[in-house]
Amino acid sequence: MTARAGFGAMADRRGRLTALVAAAAMTGWLVASGSGAAQEQEQAPADGEAPAAVIPHGISIVSTGGPDNRTDGTPVPAGGGVIVLSQAPTADAAISRNPDGRDPGKGPVTNLPLPRYVSLKGNEGNARRGPSLSHRIDWVFRHAGMPLRVVAEFGHWRRVEDRDGAGGWVHYALLSGVRTAIVQEDMVELHAKPDLKSDVVARAETGAIVRLGECTIDWCRISGGGERGWVMKPSIWGVDPDETRE
Repeated sequence: MTARAGFGAMADRRGRLTALVAAAAMTGWLVASGSGAAQEQEQAPADGEAPAAVIPHGISIVSTGGPDNRTDGTPVPAGGGVIVLSQAPTADAAISRNPDGRDPGKGPVTNLPLPRYVSLKGNEGNARRGPSLSHRIDWVFRHAGMPLRVVAEFGHWRRVEDRDGAGGWVHYALLSGVRTAIVQEDMVELHAKPDLKSDVVARAETGAIVRLGECTIDWCRISGGGERGWVMKPSIWGVDPDETRE
C-alpha cells in the first residue's frame, strides 16, 4: 500500500477527516510524502485518480497512523493510530498579535524608542501601580534630575524604573527629556579627555546625579557641581552600553 493509498484509507475510516482537511486547504497544496516531508504539489490529480487529502500551508502531519509512520520513535500499527495535525505559526497570526503594525521598539503613544532614559523634573514623583490616579502609590522618587528608564507607555502615563528596578507608572508631566546619570562607583575620576592617561580634573561620589553629555562606546562626558570631565561608561547609570551621544 502506498503512502497516499494508506492515507486515503485512514481518512475514509475517520469519516469526515478528509473533508475537514480539504476544506482548510489553501491555493498552494502541501501533501505529506512517504518520508514524512512536505512537498509542494501544484498540479491537480489525474483523471480517475482519487485525490489525496490536501494539507494547507502551516499544517503538518505528525502521525498518520500508518505502518511507515512513527510517533516518538514507536511504530504506529496500520489502522490503529490517529492523524494529528500540527498548526505552525503563520504570518497572519503574527500580524494579529501586533494589530497596529507598529514597531515594537517604539512607544505606542510618543513613537519614541522603548526603553529610553528620562529624568525626574521636580523634587518628588509618585510611582503608581497602574496608569491612573486611582491606583495606589508604590514608590516615591525624591531627587530632582534623577535618571529613570521608560519601559512602557499608556496615555499620559509612563512606566519607569530606577537603576535598582524599582518604580511604577508616573504621569508624563513629572518627567523631563533632559539626560542625566547617577554615579555608581565611589570617587570616580573625571578625566580631561576620554583617555585613562589624561589628567584627572575632579572626582565624583557614589550616588551623585550629574548631567549627561557626549558619549562614545566606552566613555561619557558628565558635569555637575561646576566640574566637567570624562568617565568610563560602566561607572554611571543612565545610558545604554552601546549608546553614543554627540
